[in-house]
Amino acid sequence: MSRFTGKIALITGASRGIGLAIAARIVAEGGRVAITARKPEPLQDAVASLGGPGAAIAVAGKADDPEHRSEALETVEREYGRLDVLVNNTGINPAYGPLTELDAGAARKIMDVNVLAALEWSRAALDHGLGRTEPGAIVNIASVAGLHPAPGIAYYGVSKSALIGLTMQLAAELAPRVRVNAVAPAVVKTRFAAALFEDEEKAIAGYPLGRLGEPEDVGAAVAFLASSDAAWITGQTLTLDGGTGLRASL
Repeated sequence: MSRFTGKIALITGASRGIGLAIAARIVAEGGRVAITARKPEPLQDAVASLGGPGAAIAVAGKADDPEHRSEALETVEREYGRLDVLVNNTGINPAYGPLTELDAGAARKIMDVNVLAALEWSRAALDHGLGRTEPGAIVNIASVAGLHPAPGIAYYGVSKSALIGLTMQLAAELAPRVRVNAVAPAVVKTRFAAALFEDEEKAIAGYPLGRLGEPEDVGAAVAFLASSDAAWITGQTLTLDGGTGLRASL
């Protein structure tokens, strides 16, 4: 497929895992990408894996840093001259346990990175041309933890609920020039989620499709929502859960 020929995407948190899989899918379909993450070395390795400077560029920095956002978007504008897709993938979860024991500082940081940064990246992308001359797309990476209670990662789930709400609000405000959607994965086999599948055999038992998610599963869904194939879809959250949500109805 060549759904992204001539298109430019910016993906945050994309040096590995889900973000890198999204970037790889877009490049495989003819697009070029700008990827961000905190550490320069893994980013350069990611650029190499994507095909080098002809396919990808990287800008290192923290997702919730305004100067980093400006640098990344100015780099996209300078190197590519346009922006068609923004994927807000960066997310953190430094707090585990019940909400009643949550440190307030950790709660603020989670919201800053998982929700407010997504809003700020979206606003900055609009300022740098997203949707100005051709229809644009924003895809936010949420989680099934934002759709129902999530023991152990409670406030992470709260932040993802807020991100889903942000997706709907932005979709309403930015239509028709920019579509805004989200995906909500269950457990995907990444380093970030490793604690959730320490006992993989036990974890898999809850999935009717017989396996946990892979980063490429999310990459495929995001590519669909970001492409013209989803031209009549906005404000939606696509659940990617291997069928585990069916358990409630059985």
